[in-house]
Amino acid sequence: MTAPTLPGLEPAAPPEEPRPGSRAARLGLPMSVAVLKEMCAEYGVCLRPVALRRTDLHTGQTELIDIPCGSTREDVCGPCAKRARRLRQTQIREGWHRTDEPLPGPAPATDTQRALIEYRAHLEAARDNAVRASDWDKVADVDTAIGEVEEKIAAEGLRGQVAPPHDDEDPTAGKRRHRSTRRRQDTPDLPRKKVEPRTVGRVYTAPDGREYQPSMWLTLTLDTYGRVRTDGTPVNPATYDYRRAAWDAVHFPRLLDRFWQNLRRCVGWNVQYAGCVEPQRRLAPHAHFAIRGTISRELLRQVAAATYHQVWWPPAREIVYTPERAPVFDPDNGGWLDPDTRTPLPTWDDALALVDDDPDAEPSHVIRFGTQVDAQGVMPGTEHAARTIGYITKYVTKSAMDCHKPDTDRQRDHLDRLWSALRTTPCNERCANWLLYGVQPKKAHGRLQPGRCKGKTHQRATLGIGGRRILVSRDWSGKTLADHRADTRAWVRALLGVTTDAENAEPAGPEQEPTVTYAWEMAKPQDADLAPLGHRLLRALSQRAQWRASLLAAQDRAAQLAAADLSVTTDDTAEEAT
Repeated sequence: MTAPTLPGLEPAAPPEEPRPGSRAARLGLPMSVAVLKEMCAEYGVCLRPVALRRTDLHTGQTELIDIPCGSTREDVCGPCAKRARRLRQTQIREGWHRTDEPLPGPAPATDTQRALIEYRAHLEAARDNAVRASDWDKVADVDTAIGEVEEKIAAEGLRGQVAPPHDDEDPTAGKRRHRSTRRRQDTPDLPRKKVEPRTVGRVYTAPDGREYQPSMWLTLTLDTYGRVRTDGTPVNPATYDYRRAAWDAVHFPRLLDRFWQNLRRCVGWNVQYAGCVEPQRRLAPHAHFAIRGTISRELLRQVAAATYHQVWWPPAREIVYTPERAPVFDPDNGGWLDPDTRTPLPTWDDALALVDDDPDAEPSHVIRFGTQVDAQGVMPGTEHAARTIGYITKYVTKSAMDCHKPDTDRQRDHLDRLWSALRTTPCNERCANWLLYGVQPKKAHGRLQPGRCKGKTHQRATLGIGGRRILVSRDWSGKTLADHRADTRAWVRALLGVTTDAENAEPAGPEQEPTVTYAWEMAKPQDADLAPLGHRLLRALSQRAQWRASLLAAQDRAAQLAAADLSVTTDDTAEEAT
């Protein structure tokens, strides 16, 4: 007997299949272009290739070559961003647990290089004598000779410049303002040691004689600006310090630089790091770092508590003008003028001079770390190390705003208030926002728009993190990203049994034609020989599929050879044992 069904609770009828040929049936079919892009992303094919025209300067032959766009943003090109993330992971992995110094010392100078330096010294002395004698014709001749010698020095393989260039018109050009380096009285003192030229951490020996050389990973956060909820929004938006949050976000990279400087002086060796800057849920930046070697957690917290950065800029506490009532530009009357009185605004140098002359002047802003400092030890070759590398590079392919997308109106309002504060915060000495505070920025010109600076810091997608988000110390792995790419290509060529690329192959003999010289230029969309994007993606997908099949076959052959070698070695060992 079937139980009766209550009114209104009848079982739902199974969904009917759309009628063949109907609009619903057509919309249920997958798009061929979407499938192509999905397969390209699966095989690592760039979705936005850049077409370059290569012209042989000897024969005049031209051909179009597609190169990857190289974007590091996942929302722009997913395959290129994924490739960039893997490259960063390789860079962190190779430098994290090194047991030797990554870079050798510089080679000794040759006799030719030493002779050029000595000749450059004689020219400098001759120029100084000519300046003292006011012989300006001779000074010009010596400057010409100095330029020629500098070119020869660079051609001989010496790095950098021996001395900065002379500027008789503006002797103060390139010189920084010097202020007292005395530490603030409201921060604790730090121990200071002489920094040894080593980058490898301490080696620990266990009671059984085994040696360990662990490393660390570190998380640094900024101070609080007010109580926040679990979703990152402030409990009381009226008391949340959005101005300090905006200024801290702009100057966070300088605070990190000061932290590593203080840490190296405290521990006495050249600490190396690699990490990423990303926003928290409250949209304030914080940083995750992998550190080579070990440092006590107490010392890390002590250095973080004693690290600060002072911004010695003109006072920028109150906004004097608005974008609607902005200063006007008049190059004949001193640049930017007050819109009412037509008096020139103080220039950047004059505003800084007022700060320097005031003995009781305070910095415009002081940025510090918060109390949360998380440090953990990591052993090389463990699952924890691999998981930590993935955690550090988790958001490297996303924009700062996409790391934590707002889902509620409360989160959107919090983002809008922070962005409003960032739009009026000066980002550097040449920022147009200085006009809102009644100061002409450095090298001011008439194209500035007060309150509408085009710097990346003021963009909604950056949340004030306008610089590089990937921070790697100089002696981390001893390689640049180009070097890591070259290592990957060399590994693939060795696995496939290819000795060199066709472009890098050396001539077979003296009768070989000279090296071909090419001229490169961007292809225009209206070029008749530029194929549609769909055709180019299909060709690239075919090449990538064939390349992957060859690579997998080579890996299988290498695994079979390794297994065969192991079997032979095992048999030989057994025969020797019998």
